[in-house]
Amino acid sequence: MPRPREEGDVTVEQKTERKLQRPRLYKVLFHNDDFTTMEFVVALLIGIFHHTEAEATAIMLHVHQNGVGVAGIYPYAVAEAKVSEAMKAAEEAEFPLLVTMEPEDDDQ
Repeated sequence: MPRPREEGDVTVEQKTERKLQRPRLYKVLFHNDDFTTMEFVVALLIGIFHHTEAEATAIMLHVHQNGVGVAGIYPYAVAEAKVSEAMKAAEEAEFPLLVTMEPEDDDQ
């Protein structure tokens, strides 16, 4: 039960405003090698990263021509899971595909 208010009582309500920061994002990178087939890379990009066939083919060609390419940009836990899933699939298919992740640049 609230106590009776006395003359001169002041109620002060403080508001604390918190600004939420966006989580840091990470790029998932495919690295080119001389043994993993282009078809396998496209299949991973479609199956794990949910790209269309056209997008997956363009990414695969970029990786083939430049040595490395971005498969997607995700929060840390998602990027880590996708790297793990892609590496497991490559290992099971006996391909030496390297998939890594790195922080996305903040100035983009």
